Amino acid sequence: MTLKFSVLASGSTGNAIYIETEEHAFLVDAGLSGKHMEGLLQQIERKPDQLDGILVTHEHSDHIKGVGVLARKYKLPIYANEKTWQAMSPLIGEIPTDLKFIFPTESVRSFKGLDIESFGVSHDAAEPMFYIFHHNGKKLVVITDTGYVSNRMIGTIENADYYIFESNHDVEMLRMGKYPWNIKRRILSDIGHVSNEDAAMAMSECIGDNTKGIYLAHLSKDNNMKELARMSVGQVLESRGFVVGEQVSLYDTDPKIPTVLKAI
Repeated sequence: MTLKFSVLASGSTGNAIYIETEEHAFLVDAGLSGKHMEGLLQQIERKPDQLDGILVTHEHSDHIKGVGVLARKYKLPIYANEKTWQAMSPLIGEIPTDLKFIFPTESVRSFKGLDIESFGVSHDAAEPMFYIFHHNGKKLVVITDTGYVSNRMIGTIENADYYIFESNHDVEMLRMGKYPWNIKRRILSDIGHVSNEDAAMAMSECIGDNTKGIYLAHLSKDNNMKELARMSVGQVLESRGFVVGEQVSLYDTDPKIPTVLKAI
């Protein structure tokens, strides 16, 4: 009885995560074209027609680009909260009523041994939320777009077995980079994205006895690098008493290449 997952794509160009149990399979977001999504699933030897649905986090295009196409082509249910539905409906095209499901923030939906819990985050979208997957005593947390991590969020997501956690930017790279100031200000704000250091500080509060690994996700193409994210997060965790590589492992994600299907 295992929970498996793969970060299919992660970054500003598109985001999608695949999660399965013996009986169910879901995507969290589908932020690339339908054809691209099919190719990513093929790389982990899975097919869209095996999916039980798509769980949407928020309406930004790098999270919903392929949602409408996949839902119509493969008759996949879409789950999102009411405000996200209102915001994304004009962007994803017509969806048959029988494929539209409301998944309220701060609620749980159960699918034969798989409990999916939603929780709110701080991001500049209608009502952004992310998901925790509970299966057979194991816990997987997905949180990739938030300007900060509140104590309430930490209480909800603490002591998971694995995290797919935003590590968006290096603050100095962002400050010195080519983005206009209004974009920089948005990213640095409480409704933007967390930096490597802020992510690490939050992770240090979340890690518990069950925690084995953290996938560093949604890295900025222009304001971060995998090696830098791993080093920055690792240094903060080490400074707070965690032995990185033994106690907890750090994993890269990629905008184009899925991570190896991981069993918890």
